[in-house]
Amino acid sequence: MVFHIEYPRVIAARKPAGHAPAAPRYTLRWDEPVGALVSEYRAIQGKDLSQARQSHFLELIRRGFAESHGPSAYEIMNFRDEAGYTNGVAVGYWADATSHARWSLGSDFSAWFASDDRLAETECGYWRETILVPYDRHETIYSAPGYRIGLSRIPGSVIVPMTTNGYFGAARDRIPLSAIDRLESPLKDSPPRASRVASLGRRLRATTPHNLCALRSGQFWEGAGPEQLRDYMDNLQPKLMRGMDYLTGHKAETGTLSLRIMTNLDHEGKPRAETSVLAYFLSLEHLEAWAKSHETHLDIYRHAIAMNRKYKEKREVVTWHEVFIVPTSSGFEYVNCHPDTGFLPYFPLTCPHSVKAGEI
Repeated sequence: MVFHIEYPRVIAARKPAGHAPAAPRYTLRWDEPVGALVSEYRAIQGKDLSQARQSHFLELIRRGFAESHGPSAYEIMNFRDEAGYTNGVAVGYWADATSHARWSLGSDFSAWFASDDRLAETECGYWRETILVPYDRHETIYSAPGYRIGLSRIPGSVIVPMTTNGYFGAARDRIPLSAIDRLESPLKDSPPRASRVASLGRRLRATTPHNLCALRSGQFWEGAGPEQLRDYMDNLQPKLMRGMDYLTGHKAETGTLSLRIMTNLDHEGKPRAETSVLAYFLSLEHLEAWAKSHETHLDIYRHAIAMNRKYKEKREVVTWHEVFIVPTSSGFEYVNCHPDTGFLPYFPLTCPHSVKAGEI
């Protein structure tokens, strides 16, 4: 059995008639039915965050993820944000929303994270971003079938070839719900950035609007030979960075709300030959508009296609992404963070009552 969802289409697909992709691409399917998918990011943040403090937090969350009902797969990363703060990040993946809920309610790590003690840590803050969507609100793409990352690390997932790729609008067509729902945002434009929120020493939860678009895209070049490695470092990576710089520099025009360029770490906390971007857009339409028409994305797209045509199955640099169209959610929590973190500048905020915690 290979599980997927397809609806009788009432909204026309973007795929051109007779389209044949110029390069092979792959997507994710499952051995058993999946009702919902969860990716949850937990992070520590500090202006002068020491390596020891970051490592301690990441070890705490590794232990937390190993608790009952923890994620089926996880990764460790770090990055420096636009305000100059270092962030140590772990992302966990679940293919069972009930299991995730049980972990969130019952794990020692969740209790530690919820403790008022976190508010008193003047040298650092913490944040949680929980992306929980019904199965029909996601899509994936991989340039090669052999490398497992993100959702594809969950046991029971299967990477299969596809032909819904190589044209603008393909990502939308791969989202099952797009057959019957236009996935529009209730907001036409991104809300204006608020004046600096008094966020230090507070636990704040942001409520995001319906159909927020969450994107994680990645690049893996470990093991690439000299020729393809040089091409990635000298050509593709600079194009990727120019694209990310454009989005972060033109947030209002592009609907970009948050964008982090993260480096994956090994189990010793050392950087791997792998990066990924976690970005949020007001809607899928905003992401599509940049991808279809702006030169910074067209440069990325043309180069990636050219390299895949050249090397075909011998392509040694893996690229991939996963997209989630998030219903209205309050799963975005910021504890003692700087006021430009995540969604703090954009959406309504509440200050939930803290839960008394035990010790890890």
